[in-house]
Amino acid sequence: MNWTTPADLKAQVQKLWSRGMLHCAIIGERELFPLRLTFKGPNSNQLSECFADVRAWILQLKEAAGAYRIVWRTVKHQVIGVNDIPSEIWIDSMDDALGFIGKHKAAAEFSRMAAITRRLEPSLLPWLSKRPVRALELAEAWPLMLQIVAWLREHPRPGIYLRQIDLQGVHSKFIENHRGVLSELLDLALPQESIDKQSSGTGNFCRRYGFRDKPLRVRFRILDPALSILKHGTDQDITITREDFSRLDLRTEKIFITENEINFLALPPIQGAMVIFGAGYGFSNLTAIDWLKNRRMYYWGDIDTHGFAILNQFRELFPEASSFLMDRQTFLQHRHFWETEPYPVTASLNRLSTDEQELYEQLCNNHWGEQVRLEQEKISYGTLLECLENI
Repeated sequence: MNWTTPADLKAQVQKLWSRGMLHCAIIGERELFPLRLTFKGPNSNQLSECFADVRAWILQLKEAAGAYRIVWRTVKHQVIGVNDIPSEIWIDSMDDALGFIGKHKAAAEFSRMAAITRRLEPSLLPWLSKRPVRALELAEAWPLMLQIVAWLREHPRPGIYLRQIDLQGVHSKFIENHRGVLSELLDLALPQESIDKQSSGTGNFCRRYGFRDKPLRVRFRILDPALSILKHGTDQDITITREDFSRLDLRTEKIFITENEINFLALPPIQGAMVIFGAGYGFSNLTAIDWLKNRRMYYWGDIDTHGFAILNQFRELFPEASSFLMDRQTFLQHRHFWETEPYPVTASLNRLSTDEQELYEQLCNNHWGEQVRLEQEKISYGTLLECLENI
């Protein structure tokens, strides 16, 4: 029978907790009680046809009552006579609701969090109301997070590393682990002029709020011995800050980008060339380096949907960049090294060449098999050398 059971009633109240509605009532932002719950009982035919089941159902409701109040109605039936049947279920108070779902302790914790927030950082109360379940997960860390908010208000855009914040119990790992929530809190609490709106996402936390960040670095190899910037005979595998790299303006004509470290290390000497170790989907290292825009760029990635998506993104910065060893012939020649791509991309890519687009769509449509791919390091070294000769 599809009649409301005590478990159904409990689930309704639990949903109020999960959605944060009880939390809002706890801190006085909405009135919920007395609260009438959704309730369905037997119809007239079921009263006579299933009377034994009805009696068992009523007993079940009565035995579980305590947190909720049953409103009865008197039914006069020609077969079963006069009987009292539950018609409504009410939760009369917050205390009853919390007791019903076993949340007294959690509610008291949330109430304490709201009280300290109201006293120290009232501007964050809307966040508590909006994300109460997440807030409770952070109950232990909450006082420290309030300290960080207060400290940054007193020291806007401090220009120091996170490691240099001198607050009892706060360390850089704590801030890094909570960057997402701290960003939401700081955006509410800080003056707008203290926030760099152009820097978004947890990866730009330091820049957004005026901290010093670890310098971006570029790793590269000079493939032409005549262009070496280190002593003769020294391996030209160099890692420097992006700022230093931007000042180099090397006399290279060709720049190769590869995502695989072994391929990066194994590229042979090439006249007038260098290779940069790629960074997956992140090319922020290269965006502000003007002299790269006057070089011929060659990108080498995996032959899979992500490889083409990264190439597509790379061309946003360098529209004239060419790909190499990301073609149909190379893919089919190395069929014996095909693997399965676990989470393929299906997005529309508008910066691919006609041939690249055709190969990308064939991979998306499983033209050669389910989610097949070829990793760049599986391509034979001889094929690489032949390709470089043509370039």
